[in-house]
Amino acid sequence: PLKSLRQSTSIIGPTNASVLILGESGAGKERVAQAIHNASGKRTFIAVNCAAIPKDLIESELFGVTKGAYTGAVTSEKGLIQEADGGTLFLDEIGELEIMLQPKLLRFLETRKARRLGSNEEYSVDLRVMTATNRDLELEIASGSFRADLYYRISEVILTIPPLRARP
Repeated sequence: PLKSLRQSTSIIGPTNASVLILGESGAGKERVAQAIHNASGKRTFIAVNCAAIPKDLIESELFGVTKGAYTGAVTSEKGLIQEADGGTLFLDEIGELEIMLQPKLLRFLETRKARRLGSNEEYSVDLRVMTATNRDLELEIASGSFRADLYYRISEVILTIPPLRARP
């Protein structure tokens, strides 16, 4: 399984396909994403743990914020999406993403355009998006906590990482 995984990373790397990496916690999903990125020749790799960012901050972290958009927004800031322009954005624990933010992420994935929180101006980026989760997203879709259209957008290629206990 690991040999075929290594072959897959070198084949997928040069493409622009969105990749969903599935596997248990600690299985090495980010390392696989990094290997795919390294095979791509793209410059920047930005990893975002969607579970580690508070729900009320993730939108501004991803898309950026305009000065004065909310109390405490004292400067305009680029989001991680803009920081990853020309490279790879890796969204780890995508299954933790709040349902209310999923349509905005979907629109970005479809158009590669986004807007900072509090702004009317859109910006465009050229980047690859990879995602990972240890959740069963098809069950999440059935329960209504994950959008089916977002799932199909992020899963052009699905890689499943074997758990550590199954590796020699």
